[in-house]
Amino acid sequence: MYKILIIEDNPDIVANIYAFFEPKGFELDNAHNGLSGLALAANNRYDVILLDVMLPGMDGTKLCKTLREELHDKTPVLMLTARDTILDKVAGFDSGADDYLIKPFSLVELEARIKALIRRHQDEHFQHSIQVGALSLNAAEHSIKRDDKPLKLTPTGFKILQTLMSASPRVVSKNELEEKVWGQDVPSSDALRTHLHSVRAQVDKPFDRAMIVTMAGVGYQIIDPDKV
Repeated sequence: MYKILIIEDNPDIVANIYAFFEPKGFELDNAHNGLSGLALAANNRYDVILLDVMLPGMDGTKLCKTLREELHDKTPVLMLTARDTILDKVAGFDSGADDYLIKPFSLVELEARIKALIRRHQDEHFQHSIQVGALSLNAAEHSIKRDDKPLKLTPTGFKILQTLMSASPRVVSKNELEEKVWGQDVPSSDALRTHLHSVRAQVDKPFDRAMIVTMAGVGYQIIDPDKV
């Protein structure tokens, strides 16, 4: 599922976010000041960062600017703040934030904003070449190679692999994968399993070590066998 970093010094807000998102399968990390949050963001991979503006140690605007300009981190950032003037919002967006949510906020709306940011970020990734270990995908050329050997996939198989590679090393749930490939029109309950079998026949079967991993009851992921 998705991994979220919460950089927020209000323990009640943090506790409410944990209580709402953890039962839904989200993986959460949190920091109570800007410097600790920056360290976590620099050393871990997250799908979204929830960032308070008024933080001890380093304020959220400076932290976001540091992420973008010094660390070149493109993780989506959603700012959480009580400041609601136009100038405050402009300052947040100018620092590199992707979205802005005013406190107090609905956790249901927060979840919707998080998922929208993740979808947008994944769609942007689809415009580029992707590399996971010896496996490379070029979206513009619609080509895939492993160990420099061309692989042949159907359009659906290509989209499945593209989704898994874009998310790697994160585990992608069955529902998320189906939604990314087919939207709301999933052809049948066995469609994903059938297409994955064909993808594995190209990506894994001719090679010594598998890269596509099934996490029982969780989903699927692409791994670099050299890093396991």
